[in-house]
Amino acid sequence: MKRGLSFVLSIIMLAVLLAACGTSASKDEQSAQGGESEKSLRMALVLPEKIGVNPFFVQMDEGFKKAGEEFKVDTKTIESTDPAAFEQNLRAAVAENYDLIITATFQAEDALKKVAAENPDKSFAIVDTTVDLPNVRSVGFREYEGAYLLGAAAGLSTKTDKVGMIAAMDVPLIKKYTEGFKAGLESVNPDAEFLVNYVGGFNDVAKAKELALVQFGKGADFIAGASAVGDLGVFEAAKEKGFYTSGQDTDRTVEDPEHIVLSQLKSTDTVAYQTVKDFVEGNFQAGAVNYGLKEDGVGLTFVTRDSESALSDFVGQEVIDKVKAIKDDIVSGKIVVKDPLQQ
Repeated sequence: MKRGLSFVLSIIMLAVLLAACGTSASKDEQSAQGGESEKSLRMALVLPEKIGVNPFFVQMDEGFKKAGEEFKVDTKTIESTDPAAFEQNLRAAVAENYDLIITATFQAEDALKKVAAENPDKSFAIVDTTVDLPNVRSVGFREYEGAYLLGAAAGLSTKTDKVGMIAAMDVPLIKKYTEGFKAGLESVNPDAEFLVNYVGGFNDVAKAKELALVQFGKGADFIAGASAVGDLGVFEAAKEKGFYTSGQDTDRTVEDPEHIVLSQLKSTDTVAYQTVKDFVEGNFQAGAVNYGLKEDGVGLTFVTRDSESALSDFVGQEVIDKVKAIKDDIVSGKIVVKDPLQQ
């Protein structure tokens, strides 16, 4: 009897020990799986130039980092000094196994096409241009909607009924600015004359200034800058001659609010933030997406976003209120601004 009872007790104890071991192993496995699921996503923003040279990239970096903090993503911004360094930086980001690699502008196109094609299992995004590959999201803007607002504001503000634009080049991309501006101008002031001249590049400050002076000589009291770095020449001319002008991408009014009275905005911070958010939430897909007024991708100072600068008397609150109503009609679909590249 005693031997039998002892044997039964031994079997029970062994079963208890085995169950405990199994439970411990199961907990260890669950812990390992939980640690894996809690692992942070890692994303890199690889820029084709140094931050600080171009406010376009400063703003983009801010949106990228804001999203990283909000969604608990490990983020790293990598700046490049030249095209060769940029491609190397892209390849380094791939080698370091970032989950998503973001870059921007036409400067990045050639290198991204090579690197993305060589790494089909890696996810990439590029802002402000298009790379047609199955693992790349191309983020574009409906700049013509912002240009429409700027043209409307110019048409309502001009005292001479002559307004101009100094554009970078006569290429399809720039038509989003020139044609959008012209459409907005004509919608509110069909009697106004629109003057447009092309610099022939994105960095010629002297040529942009020369052309702005020519337009001023023809009677233009508002001349929009749309020539990238060349806008600095337009700003110089405005300060010297006393006409009014506008900047691009970020709020340039803060540089000289007396003469730079408006800025057409391109919200690179918004698109960088949204790209990270989509990836974190599982909504990231390759292909083309675009942002306009409805998505806060483009806009106009004092109309879609506040400014640190005081509103110029040349424009005035009455004009801003009218342009805000136009913006609302575009967002609702009551006004449809045509894409100049689709006409």
